Amino acid sequence: MEFNVEHTFSKEEAKQRIVMALSQNRTKIPPEVTVEEERWDGNTLHFGFTVQGQSITGYLEVRDKEYYIGAKLPWMLKLFEGRIKQ
Repeated sequence: MEFNVEHTFSKEEAKQRIVMALSQNRTKIPPEVTVEEERWDGNTLHFGFTVQGQSITGYLEVRDKEYYIGAKLPWMLKLFEGRIKQ
């Protein structure tokens, strides 16, 4: 699954907003979700987590005018790809 989300911030501010959102919401992660990877490589966040036995991995790249998200969904979640993108 790949999609983009437009933003109006500078690249650095856009990245900082993601960093802040992750930090502020970390305590809200339900117990059935296990975060396995959260690693920045420049302006790209590599992530991986498991929810109810389903593993999702991918990346979020901060670009000049958009966030570009690429994720590998397990077969069961591909049925909900459209809803996830929304």
